[in-house]
Amino acid sequence: MSDNRWSTDRRTFIKTSGAVGVAGLAGCAGDDGGDDAGGDDAGGDDGTTTGETDGVTEVTWVMNPAEEEIDIQVQYTPLFEYIESELDVEIVGQPTADYSATVAELQRAEEDDRVLADTSPGAVAQVPNEIDVTGMRVAFGAEQYFSLITTTPDSGIESLSDLEGEIVASGAPTSVSGTLFPLLMLSNAGLDIGGAPGTSPEDFELRTSDHTTAREQMVADDSIAAAATGAFSTGPHVPAEQFQEMSQDYVDISAEYPDAGSREPELQLLGVSDPIPRAPIVDNAAWNEPLKDDIRETMINAPDEAFQHDSQADIAEALNIDPALLEMDEEELSDAERDDVELVQDHELWFSGVVEASHEDYDPVVELGQSLGLDWGDL
Repeated sequence: MSDNRWSTDRRTFIKTSGAVGVAGLAGCAGDDGGDDAGGDDAGGDDGTTTGETDGVTEVTWVMNPAEEEIDIQVQYTPLFEYIESELDVEIVGQPTADYSATVAELQRAEEDDRVLADTSPGAVAQVPNEIDVTGMRVAFGAEQYFSLITTTPDSGIESLSDLEGEIVASGAPTSVSGTLFPLLMLSNAGLDIGGAPGTSPEDFELRTSDHTTAREQMVADDSIAAAATGAFSTGPHVPAEQFQEMSQDYVDISAEYPDAGSREPELQLLGVSDPIPRAPIVDNAAWNEPLKDDIRETMINAPDEAFQHDSQADIAEALNIDPALLEMDEEELSDAERDDVELVQDHELWFSGVVEASHEDYDPVVELGQSLGLDWGDL
């Protein structure tokens, strides 16, 4: 980073591909999505960090991927630096392969292992006894977000019921916005979802990956009729008037609505979910020391700047993208350069604050599982 926004002696969180969390990925072979990364500072066989380095307490942050193209360590830089500037800690980022791998890391944490994680809302229902809810991430005042099902304008698909017999690309199997809420939407539209996500749906084929891949596969492959994703992935591709016609909740609540219709290619909206409680930050329930509460309070009371990068140029440099592209007019950019600019923009931290939350705030996700007939413990 280019300036010392927090303090002159702050520790800069460096992006080190392949250098953080190797131990934490043991046993996760075969999971797809995200980048594998490892770390020399891991303190035990379970990948968690329990020690101190030069008097600084190390805290492991298990980083849950949502989109394959995002380097989550770059994205989280400002928050990690802020926590380190306020407390005598070093945040050790540990990316995982997917949602299930993040849950596995939380389950592996032992007594007083200093472990935090950003997770899907489903984790609160899936492992309620292993985790405490540190707080809910909010985006520009919005404590709820949405799942969308979209198609391409020339697909011939006009409604969710038209997806019978078709291929639907979606997020990870246990992704609340990328797969689970879309399954409920499809079920409510009259399609037989069978035992999905554990087994194949009866009335359509479900291809799971991640939010970005689902969108890109649908656009590139005519055999894929629709994509189920969080609104952060496909919302900017849908014209605003389609949201106005389908979901007043989305218009009133969604932090993504102001960007509706801002990106190519244009997509056609098929369905919008009910509001979903935004994703939590959680911690190891068996971690019992004052530092845990100190970190929680630091995040909840953090200023807006704690969730903002110094500049997009810094993000570009961390991603090995030419910062000069950010100063060019869009008409001057090639398609590849335009993609690079959008990638830099997408690495802004997606949430603007953390608010107090508890397990009860995620009851709608528990109820979602009940509606789908899921046994969260088996996922």
